[in-house]
Parts: sequence; structure tokens; C-alpha cells
Amino acid sequence: MKSLEDLFEHQLKDLYSAESQLVVALPKMVENATDKRLKQAFENHLEETKEQKNRLEKICNTLQITPSGESCKAMKGLIKEAKSFIEEAEDEEIMDAGLIAEAQRVEHYEISGYGTAVRYAKELGHRDIAKKLQTTLDEEYDADNKLDELAEGRLNRKAIDQA
Repeated sequence: MKSLEDLFEHQLKDLYSAESQLVVALPKMVENATDKRLKQAFENHLEETKEQKNRLEKICNTLQITPSGESCKAMKGLIKEAKSFIEEAEDEEIMDAGLIAEAQRVEHYEISGYGTAVRYAKELGHRDIAKKLQTTLDEEYDADNKLDELAEGRLNRKAIDQA
């Protein structure tokens, strides 16, 4: 990588890989969530993630970049940790509380990645692309906030009651 443009392309490909992996992993979280609202939140985010992946494809097309070709090792690790947790959880309330924690780790990674991509797009003069990336960044913040609300609203208390 010799320029900010190269780094920006790398970031977009990394985000595309992350979203692609998440499209595959989210159904497992839906399947294992026991709380109806949490299950619905994961289902909604799966659809949103598919749209985000499509948005990245369009951005890459505009920039004449092939979005594939990178493998997001961070997302791979986050998904591996989530799978490991799912295998270890022995109680429904603990499962839901833990799934929220795992999902929020993913959201925080995506927030970081999209925040960086927005900044690079602006610095490179890609204003329209920056707006599209900002839309995704806003969606990631919203998903994280919804998970916070579920956790603080009752799921963490239910898990405490299991102790």
C-alpha cells in the first residue's frame, strides 16, 4: 500500500469480507437466541447486513474495485469466539446475555471500520461514498444501541437471577 487510496481500497475490501462472514454467521445467532425480541433484533440485523454488503458492492463498483479478495481475520476471530460461547452456554438467559455481548463486539469492530472508511472517503474527496458509508455507520450504531437496550432492559437481569 503506497497511498491513502490503496489503504481505503483495503478497508473497503476488509469491510466487505466482514459483512459477508456476518451474513453467514447471524442465522446461528438467530437460532440460538431464546428471547423473542433478541431473536427479532438479530433477524432484522441480518437483513440490514445484506443491504450493507450490497451497498459496499455498489461503492466498489463506483470506484472500479473488486470487493472480494480480502479475508477479514478480525471478523473471523469474533465469529469463532461467538461459536465457542454458544457451545459453552448452558442456560437460556446466559445464552441471550452472552449473545448480546458477542454481537456487540462485532458491532464495535464494524463501527471502528466504517468510521475509518468514512474519514478516508472524505479526505479523498469521495463525498457521495462517504455519505453511503455514513449511512452504514449510523446503522451499526443503531444496532449496538438496540442491543444495549435489550441487555439493560431485562436480559442481563434475567441472567443475574440464574446465579
